[in-house]
Amino acid sequence: MEPSVFDEVHFFRAVYHSGVRALLIGRRALVFLGLPVLTADYDFWIDIDGIEGFNAVATAYDLRPSRTADEARRRGRYVLENDEHIDVLVARSLTTVDGQLVEFDDVWRRRKAVVLDDVSVCVPDVDDLILTKQVAPRPKDLEDIRLLRILKEARS
Repeated sequence: MEPSVFDEVHFFRAVYHSGVRALLIGRRALVFLGLPVLTADYDFWIDIDGIEGFNAVATAYDLRPSRTADEARRRGRYVLENDEHIDVLVARSLTTVDGQLVEFDDVWRRRKAVVLDDVSVCVPDVDDLILTKQVAPRPKDLEDIRLLRILKEARS
């Protein structure tokens, strides 16, 4: 593994300017919302038609996809990695453990922009972020849901 030329702000700026509909999800999104959680990787949910554009951005940062775009579309996910790790979800929709359908297009319409330095990073609204955490709720996801509900209540 070679060290990458990854710079978080530059990467987010390149994603934003690429035109790819990309949502930062996972714990990094919680960090951007100001919640006190730790994470070492990035998670994105992108438009299924944006794989090639997202990968083009990643290539500029020496990040390599684990699957071809066609394989990623069939499997619904892939990884970009080098010394950074980015999980990429490419499904048109997800289903929570209680059977609720969560569609990318709907989440995209309700997205929020969080500003990091001089770039906007798109994240799901709090309710949608909670839903993404309910797809495969691990113990840390349950804690994240608890924190997101506290954040939502504090903003009300």
